[in-house]
Amino acid sequence: MESLIKAFVLGGLICVVGQFIIDLTPFNITPAHVLVGYVTGGGILSALGVYKILIDWGGAGATVPLSGFGHTLVQGAIEGVKKKGILGALGGGLEATAIGIAAAIVFGLVVATIFNPKG
Repeated sequence: MESLIKAFVLGGLICVVGQFIIDLTPFNITPAHVLVGYVTGGGILSALGVYKILIDWGGAGATVPLSGFGHTLVQGAIEGVKKKGILGALGGGLEATAIGIAAAIVFGLVVATIFNPKG
């Protein structure tokens, strides 16, 4: 139960920060900007070794948001470099995230097939 609460708190804080960025900054920041920022920020924090601390504490609260996707990309690229040299950086990130991307495509197709969009 404690891990569920930690995941909820961390995931919620990540979402709250994004909403504050959209609502309180004087610039015209869109949700797309925030999403790109989260992927990039997760990648940077992962490269610095900080994101692993968040995952260890908050579990899915850190891995499910887009910052977790950035973390997975960077970790995959690091593993790719270790296995195949500098060219492994390109394929390593894609290999590490392939199952998540494939699942999103398949689930999107299933939902679009079952339900009739009204727009």
